[in-house]
Amino acid sequence: MSIASKKLILGLTALAGLAMGVAAITVGPLRGPNLEYIPLMAPVEFADGRRVYVQKFSVTTSEWNRCYEAGACSIQMRERKSGDDYPATGLNWMDINEYVAWINETSRHEFRLPTLAEWNEMAAEVLPKKKDPIFTDPELTWASAYLMEPQINRSLRPTGSFKTTSAGISDLNGNVWEWTSDCYAGEELGLNADNCPAFWMGGEHVAAMSIFTRDPARGGCAVGTPPAHLGLRLVTDKPVPGV
Repeated sequence: MSIASKKLILGLTALAGLAMGVAAITVGPLRGPNLEYIPLMAPVEFADGRRVYVQKFSVTTSEWNRCYEAGACSIQMRERKSGDDYPATGLNWMDINEYVAWINETSRHEFRLPTLAEWNEMAAEVLPKKKDPIFTDPELTWASAYLMEPQINRSLRPTGSFKTTSAGISDLNGNVWEWTSDCYAGEELGLNADNCPAFWMGGEHVAAMSIFTRDPARGGCAVGTPPAHLGLRLVTDKPVPGV
């Protein structure tokens, strides 16, 4: 074999090795978050010193439908003819957990639901202040609660229609109640998320919902006046790129 032929074979071998290395890099494990699926987030500083990154808006219909189109969420949201994006609503506990599992896998970032305490603290500045009771007689406590219960407008409004906190979180005072990770009566009964029948909702007034409820107007509210709509908002303890 001539020297030229040997050099040609060595050159081809080197190129083949380089191509295999590039292929290995290309098909290797993906690293870092997928920014295409990271929602708009803002940092919130809590009284205990923790910094948590909170979704600026409730999960929207367009965000939800990406999960549905991927085959990871069971129900599809109706798109509005106006083109405006609306909060994704009509969601029970199983629905939202489908979404959380999908967004975590797809975005390669760890999101979760807020606790009730986190939700209440970040919403405090935009929620209505509690009024003094109408009756002071303890036997009339029920009457005070009934008469002072806020009248809820069930008309769903586009995302961003309500107040925004100083931290940049919007619509916490809207008419979409958001699922939290806190089990109703969990501490008293020793229940956890796996066997809890109802969870606390973040909203204008206190409410806890059965895990099966999608439409609170049809019943299923474990505590308090039924909310208008049920949705979700994500939080994460890990820093979000660009935030």
